[in-house]
Amino acid sequence: MNRSTVLSPERVAEIDEVIDRITRWARSRDDIVGLLLVGSCARDAARPDSDIDVVLLTTDESRYLLEEAWTAELGLGQVIRTQSWGPITERRCSTASGLEVELGIGSPTWAKTDPVDRGTRRVVNDGARVLHDPAGIFAGLLAAC
Repeated sequence: MNRSTVLSPERVAEIDEVIDRITRWARSRDDIVGLLLVGSCARDAARPDSDIDVVLLTTDESRYLLEEAWTAELGLGQVIRTQSWGPITERRCSTASGLEVELGIGSPTWAKTDPVDRGTRRVVNDGARVLHDPAGIFAGLLAAC
């Protein structure tokens, strides 16, 4: 499905800008070992009520789970929810326009391939696009799924 037929051009531009901003930011951080866009945005199937779902793998999880300054630095608005989903902890933010951004924060072990975790496989198979993968962690995971 072409998302431009479902979303307004303004929403498409906003989603693209937020994804680009997160990606540029992640590339400047030594502790971030991978960034993966998942869900409807990765499948180009976002609807007006869709959020942006990103898996952020880091060697310093506590930095992103205990602090909120980084979400302000990214202009993601207010953190509206923190919830643990096993090896991933969700930090959900809401921008001024109401666009929600879910950052699933975890360690590089989330992407292990021997074997691939069922939940991880489900997330990847639902749509995934690599945004930042300096060590090839996500490339290996996508190949295994």
